[in-house]
Amino acid sequence: MALPRRTNSEHSYIVAYDIGDQKRWRRVFKTMNGYGRWVQLSVFHCRLDGSRRAQMAMTLETLIDPREDHILIMDLGPAEDVDFAVESLGKTFAPIERRAIVI
Repeated sequence: MALPRRTNSEHSYIVAYDIGDQKRWRRVFKTMNGYGRWVQLSVFHCRLDGSRRAQMAMTLETLIDPREDHILIMDLGPAEDVDFAVESLGKTFAPIERRAIVI
């Protein structure tokens, strides 16, 4: 008899943003550091359950100017089913390690 598949409420997300003001960009960047892994300048990979995903979206909405800024939250599906891999074109890709940002 096959074991039932374990369900994981976390999904894998890619969050990318285009923020028109440097001050707002820094606030969004700092906030996103609390939710996921920094992949590239304005791109994060996150593993979040439904409540954390909703919390992230609500927090981001308070930080942006909806007339100038844009955030994409792309749901890649259940985190346990996503093998996050990056294909890089152009200059060499190296995952960015978390480090202090000087403001």
